[in-house]
Amino acid sequence: MPQGYVALILHAHLPFVRHPEYEDFLEEDWLYEAITETYIPLIKMMEGLVRDNVDFRLTMSLTPPLCSMLLDPLLQERYIRHITRLIELTEKEIERTKWDRAFNDLAWFYHHRFQEARATFCDSYGRNLVGAFRKFQEMGKLEIITCGATHGFLPLMAEHPESVRAQIMIARDHYRQCFGCDPRGIWLPECAYVPGIEQFLQEAEIRWFIMDTHGIMFGHPRPRYGIYAPVFTPPGVAAFARDVESSKQVWSSEEGYPGDGDYRDFYRDVGFDLEYDYIKPYIHPDGIRCFTGVKYFRITGKTSDKQPYNRLNAMEKAASHAGNFMFNREKQVEHLHGIMKRPPLIISPYDAELYGHWWFEGPDFINFFMRKVAFDQNKFKLTTPTEYLREFPTQQITQPAASSWGNKGYWEVWLEGSNAWIYPHLHMAAQRMTELARNFKNGDHLTQRGLKQAARELLLAQSSDWAFIMKTGTMVPYAVKRTKDHVLRFTRLYDQIKEHRIDEPWLASIEWRDNIFPDINYHYYA
Repeated sequence: MPQGYVALILHAHLPFVRHPEYEDFLEEDWLYEAITETYIPLIKMMEGLVRDNVDFRLTMSLTPPLCSMLLDPLLQERYIRHITRLIELTEKEIERTKWDRAFNDLAWFYHHRFQEARATFCDSYGRNLVGAFRKFQEMGKLEIITCGATHGFLPLMAEHPESVRAQIMIARDHYRQCFGCDPRGIWLPECAYVPGIEQFLQEAEIRWFIMDTHGIMFGHPRPRYGIYAPVFTPPGVAAFARDVESSKQVWSSEEGYPGDGDYRDFYRDVGFDLEYDYIKPYIHPDGIRCFTGVKYFRITGKTSDKQPYNRLNAMEKAASHAGNFMFNREKQVEHLHGIMKRPPLIISPYDAELYGHWWFEGPDFINFFMRKVAFDQNKFKLTTPTEYLREFPTQQITQPAASSWGNKGYWEVWLEGSNAWIYPHLHMAAQRMTELARNFKNGDHLTQRGLKQAARELLLAQSSDWAFIMKTGTMVPYAVKRTKDHVLRFTRLYDQIKEHRIDEPWLASIEWRDNIFPDINYHYYA
């Protein structure tokens, strides 16, 4: 038996952004960038590990909004248009940089990378990346877990438990449709927890969830093994806590690996650097400069005089950092095993988009780490939370404390001066949705459509992403508009349903726009 276990958990999530009413919509690029820079590189990484017979374990949440977008034919078609345009840009860049060896090599690098992304998306998986991840789960290498239906911040819904229940049950149903089985674990949105949530997890037959460190450490009674073993909540659902030490090594831009000077600089992009007339066909049609993914410079340091990115040096650094990360986990496991007298479990959760999108070399880092763990050490074993519970089914019972992984550990990010105005509207809508679900248990076809769309609009308004964007100050007008639009649509539907006068053409138009969860069960709100 190994001395300990390590579980890498990646949280793959994007808000539901789909605008069929526009030919080109800037915020849809969030999805296209993540596909090219995070999801496809992670898929290619796992393909390589399987091909080389490297035994590995990885856990990923694929949230319902993300899966819905990845499976949407309109967004799939738009992604192909997006990546094809980038391939055309790199062809021009190869010609433009032909007299500069360093930049020309990078132009070729991006050209091949984008071509491979398109081939993976179109040819290898028939546009179905959800199916790609499902393949690795069915191999037993990847555990896919769910999240709240639209990443709603559950503690701020606690006074409307029907809405908490709906977020969890609708997510469970959607997971079944995507992956052909039930989820065993869940990434609570923003790792935000208050006592009582686990009752709904138990109803959905979800066996475990992720928390931040202090949620377990402030539990009652205090857990004997701290954060290095899961605890069972009183209803029987297990809670796993984030390990601070391993998280900091990757998260921190100051102390962590991603800030190294050899890695690619995220912010220096040709979409901003090149002359407007040259780059115009490859940015937003309204002339808004944006990221293209073609970036020629490395971080270098805190200087405006950036040096060209050197891919070989970056890969050597990623391998070195992977070795260091493994060594630190070995020493951590060795130390904890000596204290605990049982195998510790180190939970290392991260946003998936950190790997590849923000930290370009991140998927390569994971690749090197998985291979080194398999062949260069024998102190610890990679696992998933479900595998760990299967091997160690007896754990302490503890009532975890309210917590989140946001700044200062509670609700401050999602409830403060910039975004507090949304909650009276969300609470009223949640109350009204329960009223509708209880009063209209049955109805004609049009009423059923209206009730389903009302549930969709409420869920989309509840997404924690909008409050987060308002707090951080990026794309605030869009987040405000999305919140208002969904609340107003819900309110209009509420009035029309109650008065038995649903405007069918208008309902059809918003069903066309907000088409998430086509088989939604609005009865969960009752």
